[in-house]
Amino acid sequence: MATQLPHYGPLPQPASLEEAVEVLGREKFPAPDVCLVEFTATEFTSLCPRTGQPDFGKVIIQYLPREYCIESKSLKFYLWAFRNEGAFCETLTSKIADDVVSAIDPLWTRVTVTQNTRGGIALKSSAVRAAPGYSNMNCPGVFTDASQ
Repeated sequence: MATQLPHYGPLPQPASLEEAVEVLGREKFPAPDVCLVEFTATEFTSLCPRTGQPDFGKVIIQYLPREYCIESKSLKFYLWAFRNEGAFCETLTSKIADDVVSAIDPLWTRVTVTQNTRGGIALKSSAVRAAPGYSNMNCPGVFTDASQ
């Protein structure tokens, strides 16, 4: 049986990334009349696929909802699942964008992952997904820069 998120109190730890993706989609809710939703997760962690050491960083998820929005508790649960996943920053960015699309089918989404500087090198990766025939040009001025 899939994990049920509590209404209050501590979250259970995700058993797997697959479980976390399922919860992300299941916990969605009907979108109100909004043009832009943006989440900023400043305590994101994953594992370096080469060394197994933790990578720390920030994830920004922006989207234009179609019918549904992501529930923030399920997003916390989902992002927590990456703590035990080894992946390059670019792979994480693409995976998160694909999972957002799978969960809520937004009109447009951009995911930006910024890993903390290691060895004097900073890394930022962005992935954009759009519904067929849709681009950020349909909502000018809303999406400018995810570097805040």
